[in-house]
Amino acid sequence: MKTGLQPFFSGKKYALLLLLPASLYVSSCQQPGAGGGGVVADSNNVGLTLPAGFGALKVADSTGNARHITVNKNGDIFIKLEDAKSGHGILMLSDKNGDGKADERTGFGNYPGTGIILGKDYLYVSSNTSVFRYKLNEKQQVADTEHPDTLISGLIDRGQHNSKSLALDDAGNIYVNIGAPSNVCQEKDRTKGSPGMMPCPLLDSAGGIWQFKADALQQGYATGKRFATGLRNVVGLDWNQADKAVYVMQHGRDNLHDFFPELYDTKQSAELPAECMYKLFQGADCGWPYIYYDQFQEKKIVCPEYGGDGKKAVTDKYENPVVTFPGHLAPNALLFYTGSMFPERYKNGAFIAFHGSWNRAPEPQAGFFVAFVPFQNGKPSGKWEVFAKGFAGKDNIASPSDAMHRPCGLAQGPDGSLYISDDKQGTIYRVIYKQ
Repeated sequence: MKTGLQPFFSGKKYALLLLLPASLYVSSCQQPGAGGGGVVADSNNVGLTLPAGFGALKVADSTGNARHITVNKNGDIFIKLEDAKSGHGILMLSDKNGDGKADERTGFGNYPGTGIILGKDYLYVSSNTSVFRYKLNEKQQVADTEHPDTLISGLIDRGQHNSKSLALDDAGNIYVNIGAPSNVCQEKDRTKGSPGMMPCPLLDSAGGIWQFKADALQQGYATGKRFATGLRNVVGLDWNQADKAVYVMQHGRDNLHDFFPELYDTKQSAELPAECMYKLFQGADCGWPYIYYDQFQEKKIVCPEYGGDGKKAVTDKYENPVVTFPGHLAPNALLFYTGSMFPERYKNGAFIAFHGSWNRAPEPQAGFFVAFVPFQNGKPSGKWEVFAKGFAGKDNIASPSDAMHRPCGLAQGPDGSLYISDDKQGTIYRVIYKQ
């Protein structure tokens, strides 16, 4: 497979390098563009398998259920914990000696949640019902941890698909996922034989992406705008600067074989539907709960709860995905890479953290990796590929709980490093390009 990476030690460059003093060679491998200051990869890349030229180090461990993360211009890492730990739902990690390892932790915000993102002047953080903002000082650190502004409140939380993931555009808007508290909008959720509701009443307040103002307080459903609908649950979303659009990764539906064994065998149920990346615009409808995307037939298939038979397709009305992935991998973060550390082929491409799902039995579990999709001119330009794997610690995972680590959040550092969070053991990884 063509990787786009060029060999470093070749021809005259290699001969000249051999003539350099060892001290100069070590220094050249520690410049900001090659790992940032004195940062070097761990000897075994923290157990991760990466493309040639990349390395990884462990920044921190045992932080808690580390969901989404963001990094400020000084390299401080903000982590949103799914559950508050020792009274803190948000952690800030700092590296005081420049070795890439966090040596100071502070915490604040005693509430659960997933979403966290930095704007120019504020840190935006979500609970499962609200979005808050914290004013930043000149060091891009939170000036007052005790008194955040409440931007948005009153969003539904019925215990299922309740994370409120966030994205900011460059026009002063903030986008919030409001996942549907349902599998496929049946009259009785996740019940065999229960029909799907038409129209689905959940779509008035969930199952989509809502747009709010990033600088207005005390917003809610009445003042926000449903930007896009027909999305069962989106944990990973990001603003694509090159394309000036919001992109999302949807978690696909479950239980095809459980509810319709006459239509789907266990292998089909494990592999369907595709996990889909969508490009959104105002008014976009991606089709949930009425359809799913079958990556093998390359069609939008009518869900059996709505009269489908596994083959009946629709050709219009609903959006087509721009990229598809195997089913039940649980995409939990999406990041468009704008840094300059990684080789040029990664510029403006998309990284996706796959958390691993439960609904692949009796097939082996899958996911637990970070994927990459190359983009050019704001559009996918090649097939997706596995960028980082080894988080699970072993192959043939029978249950997601057997995985040692589960990647969840992604962030880009000021030097172009890629940060990855793990919400199983709370490990924070940093991927650098070493050459």
